Amino acid sequence: MSLAPALRGRSGLPLLFLLSACMVGPDFKRPELSPEARYVRNDPGATVSADIQGGASQNFSTQRDLPGEWWELFESEALNTYVSLAVANSPTIVQAEANLRQAQENAYAAGAALYPTVTGNASRSRQKFPIGGGGASEIVANLNPFFTTYSLSLAISYTLDVWGGTRRNIEAQVANIQYTQFQVEAAHLMLTSNLLNAVILEASLRGQIRATEEIIKIQQKQLSILQAQFRLGGVDESQVLQQLATLEQTKATLPPLQQQLVVQKNQIKTLGGFYPTQNIVKEFDLSDLKLPRKLPLSLPSELVAQRPDVRSAEAQLWQASANIGVALAAQLPSFQITGNVGNESDVFNRLFFSGTGAWQINTSIAQTIFDAGALNSQRKAAVAAFEASAANYRETVVTAFGDTANAISALKNDARALKASLAAERSAQKSLRLTQQQYNVGAIDLTTLLLAVQTYQQAKINLVQAQAARFTDTVALFIALGGGWWNRPNAAPIRDGRPLTIISAVPPFNRKQIQPVNQP
Repeated sequence: MSLAPALRGRSGLPLLFLLSACMVGPDFKRPELSPEARYVRNDPGATVSADIQGGASQNFSTQRDLPGEWWELFESEALNTYVSLAVANSPTIVQAEANLRQAQENAYAAGAALYPTVTGNASRSRQKFPIGGGGASEIVANLNPFFTTYSLSLAISYTLDVWGGTRRNIEAQVANIQYTQFQVEAAHLMLTSNLLNAVILEASLRGQIRATEEIIKIQQKQLSILQAQFRLGGVDESQVLQQLATLEQTKATLPPLQQQLVVQKNQIKTLGGFYPTQNIVKEFDLSDLKLPRKLPLSLPSELVAQRPDVRSAEAQLWQASANIGVALAAQLPSFQITGNVGNESDVFNRLFFSGTGAWQINTSIAQTIFDAGALNSQRKAAVAAFEASAANYRETVVTAFGDTANAISALKNDARALKASLAAERSAQKSLRLTQQQYNVGAIDLTTLLLAVQTYQQAKINLVQAQAARFTDTVALFIALGGGWWNRPNAAPIRDGRPLTIISAVPPFNRKQIQPVNQP
């Protein structure tokens, strides 16, 4: 049944439909970026270089964009294969995508409030009325006291969205979709960045273990020389024991490194959703990775449109803005139309004959008169929630710029640190060789030799750690810039192509969009 003919006969109802275009509450707009929002005051230029694996000079460019599969810039086929496998198998991403689907369905469910609710009813009733007794007439007494009625009806209920409260609620649900979309991207970025950092740390630990094993060989060889000299009476036993103690101390540093390596290998498997006993991942060395030399550097205005955490905070701010309109609309009168149309007959096959139909239309207006200030407090609470979300958004933006500035600074400083570490390692190596020669001819004592070995050991480990830092700093920059999701074809914001037809006021999300999100 359509209510249109009946509504046209009510002079006041068309006005209500005209009023339904009104939407109380603020229209959301992305906060403008402060003119002071910058990463660095001047062009960061290029980093220094060092003649070693991971020591290449890196250049920053605002003309380059971060690819969606940014880990491919490290040019490791084994790494690319495992990252793709981990992304497809990760429970974290599966959970985030399920939350996205839940948010989408909640928005579609909320959009149904813009349409009438139609309920169909069909019934068959069997009854008996009393007869006889009390002086009833013979005619009445001869009537059949049993009768059956059949009825079919439609009940229609429609709440007019005069003040836009329903549409503001839908807007809030759509904002929640955007929030969960970027939660998916945040989960993707967290997984891939943690995976890359775990791989780099694994490679670093393996390098530190090799450096420690090299030192152990040197110390073991020196111990063998001292033991031979002791047997010949060339040195006393105290020097042998001193060298043995130093050797054992170095060996004691090896198990903790090996344990850390086991932890990292298991962490890599865990991040990908695999068990420790599954042989999925190859062993990684720093030599398996190539340091990207050309680094993209997004403009400040682009950063707030790219970072998943910033876009999530923006969506929360948008949702809080829409909730103010919901709270305001709840304080205003509500308008509802209900209608019933149907047929009733005592014979089923006469149910649709002329004269069996009936209909009813009711309109109502309701206004809360006294609620002890509950609705007013709810509106104030919505405003306070918006202010809290605005502060959270600002904090998230400031943090994003801080992260990017820190990543740029770390790339430059750690490049200098690697260059210095390489010089220190080479000097320590030369010093050790010279000290060994001097000790063999008796020019220096054992303590000086042990000190040279210890210096070389620390310089070797520092060099490996400095190499790894160049890679982790690069990962940190890619994370700070947002992870390149906007260049990934299957990014979450466009993963579900079903349009949000439930609310025409909200345009389809565009992952390339960096302009403010305006709501009419």
